[in-house]
Amino acid sequence: MKIAILHYSVPPVVGGVESVITHHARLMAANGHSVQLIAGRGEALGKDIPLVSLPLADSQHPRVLAIKGQLDCEDVPGDFNSLRDELAAQLRTALSNVDILIAHNVCSLNKNLALTAALHQLHTSKELPCLVLWHHDLSWTTPRYLPELHDGYPWDLLRTDWGRTRHVVVSELRRNELADLMKLDLASVHVIPNGVDAARFYKFESQTQKFLEQMNLMNAAPILLLPVRITRRKNIELALYTMSALRKQLPQAALVVTGPLGPHNARNREYFDTLVNLRSQLDLQDSAFFLAERSESFLPDEVIADFYRIADALLFPSREEGFGIPLLEAAFSHIPAFCADIPPLREIGLDDVYYFSPDEDPVVIASVIADYFQSTAPARLAMRARTTFRWEAIYQEHIAPLLGNLKRD
Repeated sequence: MKIAILHYSVPPVVGGVESVITHHARLMAANGHSVQLIAGRGEALGKDIPLVSLPLADSQHPRVLAIKGQLDCEDVPGDFNSLRDELAAQLRTALSNVDILIAHNVCSLNKNLALTAALHQLHTSKELPCLVLWHHDLSWTTPRYLPELHDGYPWDLLRTDWGRTRHVVVSELRRNELADLMKLDLASVHVIPNGVDAARFYKFESQTQKFLEQMNLMNAAPILLLPVRITRRKNIELALYTMSALRKQLPQAALVVTGPLGPHNARNREYFDTLVNLRSQLDLQDSAFFLAERSESFLPDEVIADFYRIADALLFPSREEGFGIPLLEAAFSHIPAFCADIPPLREIGLDDVYYFSPDEDPVVIASVIADYFQSTAPARLAMRARTTFRWEAIYQEHIAPLLGNLKRD
């Protein structure tokens, strides 16, 4: 579909709505849609997401500011209608081949009421494509804006349902406010939250991002990290049995073993094959991952550090260690550690680690891990934020279905 996204400005202008628009546009384009931006200020988001520049759409355009100053004083200036009509003509041209227009905040705020009125004029005359009004803020429910608002046209456009539109808000609060303001059925207002670009927030290496996509790991919760070479003394089979038990309580749990096969014992290949077979027997193919299967080369420290940043906990069941660097790396990454109770790890972890015997029943270990993630608020929030409020997750859960429904309509 051909989608246009309208706002007063787009990046590199800095703002919360501008940031949201960037993510929406890129996700829509990545999923096969033709996307263009329409704004008074800003730049294209690359050759695939062009910008149609309409300077009069800018909330800071001198003509817009002059008219707003009079509107705020309850005076509709004589040139309001001419500005509205100019904008309507420009929008008509810009939207000539568009299937869906998504207008962010321009029909919610009184920052450029001529633009709001132009959209309303085109909409009522059935000259607009399918219209989605995306409300981040609402002037009529925000005390600081109320002195600038007055009864009648054009201010009432911000509190009136125009009909034949889709309303989207960013929170349940906004849904309740909008439904009350416009006398809408709550069910008719879509809630689509904002999110975080996890890859940019964490500054993932490109190799890390590739691994995460291959494993669909960002949808797992919790993610347990086992950063060891594949040798028998690392007791990796206990981690697999623990995962099997843990998934009975936390079905989305995942385990990542980052290391390659140990280089100094030819029998490590046999051990690895045993682990792969055990993974199949336990039906963990989609939840227990060996990076050794995905890369034959040595993984740089930066990639391992990425996995610490995304992990929810360290699982470290070794029978034998000379020291135990993963415990320190877990500490630096602010994640809890569940590890074997052996002297070197006890020496480092003291009483700040969850210990278990290397021969412990995996069900017992799984129960301790599950209890931690079910009872620890920061851990629950971290997992829920990652699985629910990543932009990719928001697109798949909310935006793609909305676009699909609009296409069918």
